[in-house]
Amino acid sequence: MAEDTQEVPQLALEAVIGFNGHVFSGLKVHPDREHIIYPLGCTVIIKSLKSGKQDFLHGHTNNVSCISVSKSGRYIASGQVTFMGFKADVIIWDYEKKEVYARLVLHKAKVEDLSFSPNDKYLVSLGGQDDASIVVWNIESKEAICGSPASAQSAGHCFAIEFTNLNDEIFVSAGSGTLRVWELDLPNRKIRPTECQTGQLKRIVKCLEIPNDDHYFYCGTTSGDILKVNLKTRLLNSCGPVKQKFSKGVNTLKVLKTGDILVGSGDGMLTLCSGGNFKTIKSVQLEGGVTSVALRGDGHQFFVGTEAAQIYSLSYADFKPELIATNHNSSVKDVAFPFGTSELFATCSQNDIRVWHAESSKELLRIIVPNITCNALGFMQDGQSIFSAWNDGKIRVFTPETGKLRLIIHNAHSMGVTAIAATNDCKWIVSGGGEGQVRVWEISQKSYRLIETMKEHKATVNCIKIKSNDKECVTASSDGACIIWDLVRFVRNQMVLSNTLFSVVCYHPEEYQIITSGTDRKIGYWEVYDGSAIRELEGSLSGAINGMHISEEGKYFVTGGDDKLLKLWLYSDGEVTHVGIGHSGSITNVRICPNSRYIVSTSADGAILRWRYPQPS
Repeated sequence: MAEDTQEVPQLALEAVIGFNGHVFSGLKVHPDREHIIYPLGCTVIIKSLKSGKQDFLHGHTNNVSCISVSKSGRYIASGQVTFMGFKADVIIWDYEKKEVYARLVLHKAKVEDLSFSPNDKYLVSLGGQDDASIVVWNIESKEAICGSPASAQSAGHCFAIEFTNLNDEIFVSAGSGTLRVWELDLPNRKIRPTECQTGQLKRIVKCLEIPNDDHYFYCGTTSGDILKVNLKTRLLNSCGPVKQKFSKGVNTLKVLKTGDILVGSGDGMLTLCSGGNFKTIKSVQLEGGVTSVALRGDGHQFFVGTEAAQIYSLSYADFKPELIATNHNSSVKDVAFPFGTSELFATCSQNDIRVWHAESSKELLRIIVPNITCNALGFMQDGQSIFSAWNDGKIRVFTPETGKLRLIIHNAHSMGVTAIAATNDCKWIVSGGGEGQVRVWEISQKSYRLIETMKEHKATVNCIKIKSNDKECVTASSDGACIIWDLVRFVRNQMVLSNTLFSVVCYHPEEYQIITSGTDRKIGYWEVYDGSAIRELEGSLSGAINGMHISEEGKYFVTGGDDKLLKLWLYSDGEVTHVGIGHSGSITNVRICPNSRYIVSTSADGAILRWRYPQPS
């Protein structure tokens, strides 16, 4: 990757739509009360609440698994997961400079949790279940002071760790059947644990919260109750609620100034309960299990992150949720612009199609079809409908304003519909399936008719493009063939063969050439007339190319794939002119918007990135 992108100018990243809601307590509010901090893939995003401007902290090599912000706000720490046998980094970021302050490497496979000491002296990190150790780091010298196994041999894994608020030397760890208070002995470079006595109670603790006065601390458990433990005596004080437990476990806890507790549970309930007897005061249902609650200031306002990748803002007074960010929570399969406009675009993934406003990154419409994945979509040229290909073998056509289902073609393909395109006169849809058939459908207001089935491909059809006069189309398939079809006689005109799984094909705007790409990382230029190869470029140094798109005038094209780099190429020279670095998952698709203002790319971690299209000087 390094030698790939050395001398090339970088594309400017304008906005990112994405949030990893599966990171517990991953959403934080910075102490300056103006920014929220959250993970997306291997990036940490800092977003201004006023302007919505985003800053990106790039440095992790794999998904971020935990985030902590120091009390003063000077530092952010983030940990990552990695593969078995490799070291997982902890990075301390300098908040002002937005750059790496220290990279701390000791834990194996995963960093489970992090916590800063109250005066920014130490950082304590907890390794995942394959590592199971606690390490205390000196922030100033950037070195480890000491470490220790997180829990006794007889106890289970540790899941959470938290420093107390008044003492730089005491912290608490908790997990499956283990609850310990640790004291740091700096002269001897040791940490010494004391077990907390919980009597007969056996619980798996997922989260810890220590109120400001350090008298007690609270533990949220997978059983859906809260333990209150005395920090001085290390004894269990109380456990509740006795009757109405929190459904699907307590994922996150926050204690307010009033002594009441905000509880986020796995069934999507956010509950305010009293600190004494854990009785519910008010509650609100959100979409997806609650994984983070972050207080702004003293807790008059708080932000909530859920597994459905939604971020909500609530105020203490009225407790009404306001949705401030929505995102895909699984891989984004396709992206499409309406004809001739770049104000909106649509994306699809598992369960849904979403239409976004490009400038503000706001979701305008969501079309939900539960438990089914949408593989491809597009807008009809007249703007009257969105057509989409689904893995249950159906083609569904929706209205773009309301998302109402206009038409459904049952059993369009036997192994799921994998590619779809519409003719420019909006009368036909051409679809490709997992079994390799290409089918042409005539579409009217309420009905449809199968015109022709073309059987040549032996494997999945991955991409279909139709010529502007609607008389010809090209299909790319995993069987190593690209076929140019005659849409008048429904026969094969030409065939391009290569030792690869073709994933994408594009017509040059003048339509005498096509370019293809796929798993062999090569970009091939081919003559449409006789299917002969013109030239071949090395598209990427590692990983398949999944997405490709040509600009309207045919001067540039853009590619993206498993190497996570977005590349802008000159069509005639075959040279990379710009590179976009920012994706943390494989790029699944790329599009240049109709009037070449920006490029939108989507990735396997659910992120949608918008890049400024470089204006040729």
